[in-house]
Amino acid sequence: MIRTRFAPSPTGPLHLGHAYSAITAHDFARRQGGMFLLRIEDLDQSRARPEWEAQIFDDLAWLGLTWDGPVLRQATRSAAYEAALTALLGRGLIYGCKCSRRDIAQAASAPQEGAPPNWGPDGLVYPGTCRPHIAGHLLAGPARRLDMAAALAGCSEIAFQELSDDLTTPIDHINNVDHFIDNIGDVVLTRSDGAAAYHLAVVVDDAAQDITHVVRGADLLSATPIHALLQHLLGYAKPIYHHHALIRDSNGKRLAKRDDAKAIAKFRSEGASPDDVRAMVGLPPRSNSRSYYYISDNWLT
Repeated sequence: MIRTRFAPSPTGPLHLGHAYSAITAHDFARRQGGMFLLRIEDLDQSRARPEWEAQIFDDLAWLGLTWDGPVLRQATRSAAYEAALTALLGRGLIYGCKCSRRDIAQAASAPQEGAPPNWGPDGLVYPGTCRPHIAGHLLAGPARRLDMAAALAGCSEIAFQELSDDLTTPIDHINNVDHFIDNIGDVVLTRSDGAAAYHLAVVVDDAAQDITHVVRGADLLSATPIHALLQHLLGYAKPIYHHHALIRDSNGKRLAKRDDAKAIAKFRSEGASPDDVRAMVGLPPRSNSRSYYYISDNWLT
């Protein structure tokens, strides 16, 4: 059975980009008799607010979206994340890191031979400052990183499947080992405060919810090889992905939660209907949601 999900963070209002992603995932599942699940990504408790979570529920219900089963909250999932981390640690794939963002930037800017530093999904590719060279020095700092070279030992490539624009045909995305080493590096799996980082949490939670298809924005496409690798290491089934075009404003800028002018709640207060919101993002009305069509890019005027 098809199982999709929508996983917003309760740190601000849902905007039209969220509406596009949620509706696409919901309608894709419902057209095929599948399930649509809801997850609240509230790992950042310093920014999460109960009023924003309540607004999420209210906006989704107003859009006519229904979800199956209980809502999964990441704030309650620390034991599951720790279990996954322990499994990786037991294989010698994790090490501690005490580097700050400033430390990494300074290391990257230091005079070096060869090409300039690479940028990856999380910013500057980590230069490996804390990577252990002697056995027994795995936990030298409060954050935990994946030793990418060790994780890829014995692998020639890591692949995942991406659905075509019309959501019908899976297409293989293959990433070789060099891509991981040069363009991703040793990613953070738990932060210095002990909380799970996004890459670990999203993989563990997709597996826990038996998600078969992940629908999300194109801004996360570059992170998907990381998730496919973690799924491989942890023995999880790999979902099929669909990274849709981002909703942008009239200047071509992608929407963010600070863009209150595009918040769903604002359009609701001005008298817009759910089908009006669907039209704004290029999706068919609810009465015709079974005839899905794809917009290659979405611009708001």
